Amino acid sequence: MKSIINYFKEIFGAILGLLKGMKVTGYYFVHPGQIVTEQYPENRDTLKMFDRFKGEVVMPHNENNEHQCTACGICEMNCPNGSIEIISEMQVLPDGKKKKVLSKHIYHLGMCTFCNLCVKTCPSNAIIMDQTFEHAVFDRAKLTKVLNQPGSVLKKGVVE
Repeated sequence: MKSIINYFKEIFGAILGLLKGMKVTGYYFVHPGQIVTEQYPENRDTLKMFDRFKGEVVMPHNENNEHQCTACGICEMNCPNGSIEIISEMQVLPDGKKKKVLSKHIYHLGMCTFCNLCVKTCPSNAIIMDQTFEHAVFDRAKLTKVLNQPGSVLKKGVVE
């Protein structure tokens, strides 16, 4: 007897859930002026993403091809799944001191969870989250990006 009652309770619960969903659908059916769905990709030119949207990690460069990355490796250490690789080299300055210089800042977009920990922990604010979101590719190798541009150097005045 209890199994029959439970059976009908489950059917009643399922019908109730269906009616709740149909209520929302019916509301937007009789109020067509309220747009809920973005018509992507038709509206690609006018599409505005929310300010809090996180698309991918980028390294901004100024007009002189300078960046702010000091190759400290903090972003690499804080990345939970190894999406960031910092390749640096030691250069000897004219006064005899050694200085760490960024060689490559590699970002594996296909592994990234978009947690923003790398951006939050960067002491020199060298990387930011961009709002690009179209990342569909046929070859996964295209999702691995070198963030620093060829020939870029550290911006003057950045504290190391």
